[in-house]
Amino acid sequence: MTTTESPRSSLEAISSSRGAKPVNALGGFFAMALDTLVTIPRRPFAWREFLEQSWFVARVSLVPTLMLAIPFTVLLIFTFNILLLEFGAADFAGTGAAYGTVTQIGPVVTVLVVSGAGATAMCADLGARTIRDELDALRVMGVDPIQSLVVPRVLAATLVATLLSSVVILVGLVGGFIFSVFVQDVTPGAFVGGLTVITGAADVIISLIKAALFGLAAGLIACYKGISVGGGPAGVGIAVNETVVFTFVALFAINIIASAVGIKATL
Repeated sequence: MTTTESPRSSLEAISSSRGAKPVNALGGFFAMALDTLVTIPRRPFAWREFLEQSWFVARVSLVPTLMLAIPFTVLLIFTFNILLLEFGAADFAGTGAAYGTVTQIGPVVTVLVVSGAGATAMCADLGARTIRDELDALRVMGVDPIQSLVVPRVLAATLVATLLSSVVILVGLVGGFIFSVFVQDVTPGAFVGGLTVITGAADVIISLIKAALFGLAAGLIACYKGISVGGGPAGVGIAVNETVVFTFVALFAINIIASAVGIKATL
């Protein structure tokens, strides 16, 4: 009896927060996030929905992520190499490229694209279902919308963000190598040798954890804005725009905390 009442009460709280004050909306978000995390280990798990959402997010995010990773990395390496060339320390170009790409550019670029492409699509889909009262119909049939719709999307965003972060790091390092060697005349061996001077396995693990946290936050925000939408079709558009803004704000807040914890852990 308790298992059916908790999701229903949380969704009712979310529904009551539509158009409410920001404090009430924040409370509704944390209520949905807690219900989502508690529901993840429950069975049955919506594997089909999870795979479909994972493929969708990866498909719409892969090309923009790669296209955004190259200029971000080149800009970082170009600026950093100018300083190194002035000090006659161009051999450490790979050191700065590896540390900046692994710790910051990889997870940040990934979540920017995931939130701008995948999360907005999730919000629009759930928002359309909400204004058509499909979530209420699922509850009437005894199906928990959190378990069947929200959990697969949140996990899909988390998984895809983690995997794309690895791809961004690899592409960024390759692009940085090409730019440094062929444009700024850095020695290839020195660039490769400097990659692991201050960047180790711990930094890579922390970077993947950051990417997973970013993806988790983007999925939760998108799903909350989707299931709490109000005001008809116009409200769906507003919710999609708010998803991007709130995800970017959460990104920088999480990045500051995760970076500080990561630096303390690797010192």
